[in-house]
Amino acid sequence: MEFATFILAAQRGYHQSCESVIRNSIEQAVVSEQAGFDTAWFAEHHFNNYSLIPSPLMMVAHCAGVTSTIRLGTAVCVLPLYQPQRLLSEIGFADTVANGRLELGVGSGYQQFEFERFGVNIDEAPAVFSEYLDILQKGLNQNIFEHDGQYGNIPPTAISVRTVQKPTPPIWIAAGTARLGRAYREGHNLFVTAFHNGLETLRVLREAIEKAAAAEGKNVTDAKISLLRCCYASDDEAEINSYLDNARFQRRLSEALHQRRQQSLDGYLLKETPTQQDLSFATMRRNLPIGSVNRVVDRLLEEIDILKPNQIAIQTQLGDFDQKTMLRQIELWGDKIIPAVNKSLAHQGG
Repeated sequence: MEFATFILAAQRGYHQSCESVIRNSIEQAVVSEQAGFDTAWFAEHHFNNYSLIPSPLMMVAHCAGVTSTIRLGTAVCVLPLYQPQRLLSEIGFADTVANGRLELGVGSGYQQFEFERFGVNIDEAPAVFSEYLDILQKGLNQNIFEHDGQYGNIPPTAISVRTVQKPTPPIWIAAGTARLGRAYREGHNLFVTAFHNGLETLRVLREAIEKAAAAEGKNVTDAKISLLRCCYASDDEAEINSYLDNARFQRRLSEALHQRRQQSLDGYLLKETPTQQDLSFATMRRNLPIGSVNRVVDRLLEEIDILKPNQIAIQTQLGDFDQKTMLRQIELWGDKIIPAVNKSLAHQGG
């Protein structure tokens, strides 16, 4: 089983400077490598405090210079907000400076707040995403490519800095149900989440993946699956409650942005608004791999048995969770949790 860290670079309030959020995020990537994680993923969001990374490829390029082995991924590049031909050049550059360590995650986006400020119609995002992914694949696979489509016309064009990985870096699709089939059809990987829900949501997700693979005449194992998950191991109740509080904070902002009901008192900092859909800390603890080391290991093994992912991506940068405590958490995963999970999986396989 591969393990990754997912770094959102969130800012919960003005007590966190933008600089400290970014530098803490970079430090988490460095410590993730030291702890033995396989990948560090970086989000992309714009214009508010939900996430401070406007370009995950810029984070990849920077972290390439302060790491040497960990793979570095975009989770995700929101394709409708880019010019695909420029993005192709930046993909090639990032993979080059990372010595072939780029994992390319792409998605269509979901926050109208961002799309409005880029002048892009979010209702067209799925169609734009589909066409732009076509363009990316042409540019990655062909020395000279051209495109004539609904959302773009590109004359014969060459990308000067090409990827080190041939023919392309691994491509991961943030997999809404509608895009599962395309991933299997074209040989891409899947980036999925069950949010803060429990085992039943993972069962439903597995069924959807199996149906999508079968519909394309593929084996489920033809695509790698990465599960984004909130996880935390500790015997300290205060630590656990702080992690849960920050996870719920992020979910409240994400849901508000998705449902187009976000509020801000000053035009930047989003207001955290409780809703009837909020889960209690007790429910979150039941649903998620959170608790003692043994509880986290056992729960992960349950979830792996149901979803059968190839990678678990744990969410490490949330709200204003204490940085030193999170760095110790990342080290704990490297020392105890990852070895225990993989030992158990190896025993089951043997």
